[in-house]
Amino acid sequence: MGKPSGFLEIERRDRGYDKPAERVKTWREFVHPLPDAELTAQAARCMNCGIPFCHQGCPVNNQIPDWNDLIYRGKWREALENLHSTNNFPEFTGRVCPAPCEASCTLNIDDNPVTIKTIECQIVDRGWEEGWIEPQPAAQASGRRVAVVGSGPAGLACSQQLARAGHQVTLFEKNNRIGGLLRYGIPDFKMEKHLIDRRIAQMEAEGVTFRPGVEVGRDVSVEELLDGFDAVVLAGGAEAPRDLPVPGRELAGVHFAMEFLTQQNKRNAGDAEEVAAPTGAITAKGKHVIVIGGGDTGSDCIGTSNRQGAISVTNFEIMPQPPERENKALTWPDWPLKLRTSSSHEEGADRDFAVTTLRCIGDHGRVAAIQCARVEWKPGPDGRQQMGVIPGSEFDLPADLVLLAMGFTGPRREGLVEQAGVELDARGAVKANTDDYRTSAPKVFACGDMRRGQSLVVWAIREGRQCARAVDEYLTGGSTLPR
Repeated sequence: MGKPSGFLEIERRDRGYDKPAERVKTWREFVHPLPDAELTAQAARCMNCGIPFCHQGCPVNNQIPDWNDLIYRGKWREALENLHSTNNFPEFTGRVCPAPCEASCTLNIDDNPVTIKTIECQIVDRGWEEGWIEPQPAAQASGRRVAVVGSGPAGLACSQQLARAGHQVTLFEKNNRIGGLLRYGIPDFKMEKHLIDRRIAQMEAEGVTFRPGVEVGRDVSVEELLDGFDAVVLAGGAEAPRDLPVPGRELAGVHFAMEFLTQQNKRNAGDAEEVAAPTGAITAKGKHVIVIGGGDTGSDCIGTSNRQGAISVTNFEIMPQPPERENKALTWPDWPLKLRTSSSHEEGADRDFAVTTLRCIGDHGRVAAIQCARVEWKPGPDGRQQMGVIPGSEFDLPADLVLLAMGFTGPRREGLVEQAGVELDARGAVKANTDDYRTSAPKVFACGDMRRGQSLVVWAIREGRQCARAVDEYLTGGSTLPR
């Protein structure tokens, strides 16, 4: 333990941001790292609890007290090695993870958790700056071939672990670049894409073969993969968006969030407009934008709309407004339900809760307004909350662009999943357990959002790592890969 009294002597301090008026002018990241001396002080706040609840909060089981102590002692490289022992891509999670570890921190009982996410991010960023992060090719090849389908965080983590175990890994991605939703779902101002590119270079040096622009189930069949590989891993994510079945949904100007976000990320990557938006540009410039859905995807739509030059942005959530502070006696150390204001919300958006959309109103085939109503939630006969529209609460709002950010219902069925012939669970995800990650089809495994449903980047990395161990055991009868 670095400094036993650190949490008593040192106030919490976190990374700063550019001011909203400045950061909306660019697509770059806008977070200011802490100076090394300040970061060392923040690491000293870790209490090294007898039972560190941050372990329970972190899906990849980061050894947080250990690397906090190492940073306090100035042992940055050892801290990086510890961090990489549980997490393949801490520069991703250090930017876009909501940090359930901090919610579980003992110091969060009085709202002053250790700045775990900031420390994690700066450890790995320094590792890249110092040249400490290098390829780790396997000492010996196994002679076994594995196909991984989907290059999001689950597919990337699984591929890297399998390559380091000596297997010949080919990673298939239907889009023109590797990265899945890291590449095309998360805006550049939250995570710049050169972070993905340097990991791809590392993995190529470790023996992973990348095949972007190849959609399994269309360009190559699942049967071909099963014939040519010893195992196949399905890591294609949960891409089927939840729709809004209301009158006027078919109007021009009503789009799924991912259609909108993907286009802007492709523009930022330098793609020509006919590549970024082959069916027509979706832009918020000069428009009244309505974002339906109060989660991270909705927040990303708000930040992107403001950077594109929207006149106004309104964000609706169908659930009631959460409390500003949670009841720690009831929630800690679990992830609490409370009002969260993202950096994109701070940049400008009107937020409203307990609102449902009744219909989209058109003008010459384009959306011009939406009609909404307020709702109330009450316990039903079975005790579960049920929604009811409040009579007389209807209201209209102008809307030139409506973005549907209401989550995802599971993996797309057509193509890959249908051809694989795998059994689905009650939620529509590919059925597989977390012991061996095997599906109902021989030689076929599944991990990440395709197996668990929409979730966090950090959960995808964990599942990719665990699935890699399961595949390694299947191919060789044993594994030295960590779970």
